[in-house]
Amino acid sequence: MNKEPRPLDETGVRQPAAGAYGIDNGAIGEAPGLRNHPRYDQMFPTLTDVEIQRVRRFGRPCHYVRGELLYRNGVLSPGMFVLLSGAVRIVGRDGLGHERVLHTYVEGGFTSEIGQLSNRPALVDAHVVEDVEALLVRPDELRTMMISEAELGEKILRALILRRGLAIERGEGVVIIGAPGSTRLVALQNFLRGNGCPHMTLDVDGDADAILLLEKLTPQPDDLPLVVCPNGAVLRNPDEGQLASCLGLIPEFDPAHVYDVAIIGAGPAGLAAAVYAASEGLSAMVLDCRAPGGQAGTSARIENYLGFPTGISGQVLAGRAFAQAQKFGAHIGIPCEVKALHCGSNPLVVELAHARRVMARTVVIATGAEYRRPAVDGLAQFEGRGVYYWATPIEARLCRMEPAVIVGGGNSAGQAAVFLALHAEHVHMFIRGATLEHSMSRYLIERVASLPNVTLHTRVELSAVEGGERLERVRYHGAANVEGSMTTHHVFMFVGAEPNTSWLKTCGVSVDNRGFVLTGANGSHEGTQSLPLQTNVEGVFAIGDVRSGSTKRVASAVGDGAAVVAKIHGFLAAFR
Repeated sequence: MNKEPRPLDETGVRQPAAGAYGIDNGAIGEAPGLRNHPRYDQMFPTLTDVEIQRVRRFGRPCHYVRGELLYRNGVLSPGMFVLLSGAVRIVGRDGLGHERVLHTYVEGGFTSEIGQLSNRPALVDAHVVEDVEALLVRPDELRTMMISEAELGEKILRALILRRGLAIERGEGVVIIGAPGSTRLVALQNFLRGNGCPHMTLDVDGDADAILLLEKLTPQPDDLPLVVCPNGAVLRNPDEGQLASCLGLIPEFDPAHVYDVAIIGAGPAGLAAAVYAASEGLSAMVLDCRAPGGQAGTSARIENYLGFPTGISGQVLAGRAFAQAQKFGAHIGIPCEVKALHCGSNPLVVELAHARRVMARTVVIATGAEYRRPAVDGLAQFEGRGVYYWATPIEARLCRMEPAVIVGGGNSAGQAAVFLALHAEHVHMFIRGATLEHSMSRYLIERVASLPNVTLHTRVELSAVEGGERLERVRYHGAANVEGSMTTHHVFMFVGAEPNTSWLKTCGVSVDNRGFVLTGANGSHEGTQSLPLQTNVEGVFAIGDVRSGSTKRVASAVGDGAAVVAKIHGFLAAFR
């Protein structure tokens, strides 16, 4: 048998023995209560002899002795290990130095979780507690196996997804210490949540671990929030980019590689395009500056999406699509900010932050729209600390048992009202019109009307938000020039969106008078080719909410994502 040596760490040094982190190499263990988890058997299935034989086509034999590490938290894992004999103990380790045994894999078990598909750093340490013979399936081979062996791939993919969910449930990984409700803290929490990164938040004033750590680090007031990464690195009041870098989320690109398609935006439209493009053999890259899902990813529950009669949260839907795109081999660059698109050469060039570039034969614009910020006095002052443009569980906790105001009458506002009503003392909805009939789906109108702690205020417009350290009140005016005010610490704005297209100026893509991208006959110049979903620039397409005239619904965005792949195939065929 060919024996593969234990992995090297990022410095080229052999990884330390298991006892290096204070974990006993003795008895096999498991987190208390884990076996009672309702999906334990799906989370940690045992492969049959027949399934292991199928894996052999894609893996290579390897051997490790007791005391070694297969991989460790914060370092790239070499792949998925399928155990033929021996035992591997999985240990969770957070930035505070806490460790706990999570699970032990034995013969027929396989390591890893969903981050493996995108070559992201491991979330745990994998200690060899009994000499191991295993099959190592590297990430590219793992994706190939999932497609070639559909039934086996389904079992493995489900387990990888559930394991990440378990890590999120248990708050393993990043530790954030800050004052509840602070602008930067909420932003970091939303970033980690949107990217499916396990984390825990400690109250700077009320948690013993937080107080002890603060005494040790002696931060200045401007240092909060503090972030402790799993590798022990401490970030003082970091932005999202610094946090992403510490967690190893920012991907590396081969500057010489030319993709068939670069998809800019990872909302429903962009993810759908990635799934269909990659599954049909195109080399696809997806880039987004923040997290998968776009605006839809912040929706508490989408109930009118085909195939989900009981509804599904936007984050879960986005997470499934994200995993699906990775399964088919799409390369994901999140978070990666796109600065410009250069169309004067073939291939096209996508310019990223920090002078990085990605080349592609075609580009799909799927950047969606940004939340509109209306002209309301004081609004900018309280953004992120009382004024919000989405309603996730993070914001819901902040307004628990307190009144909240929602401004807007569309579906996003209705979904937020239904969700926040479960947490807030009372929810007040301000709309400019006399009724919701022309702006909200019927099922949401009925749901909102049935909630005893939701009040609809018609013909009302927000005029100002006021306060000191935190938001204290809102002022509004209504019909017949009636002026009024209301005490609240929480305002949620859902008053439409504006297209995210300023980065297209370097390419000359045509937009309408509101900035949405023109496509098809509307986007073509005289004498140029006109393809549905194509812009006036050859090889550049637009889909989803960013496209002029599109229906602002998840289903239509997904439809655009599927349809554009056929157009890309046709375009590429004409140039081959």
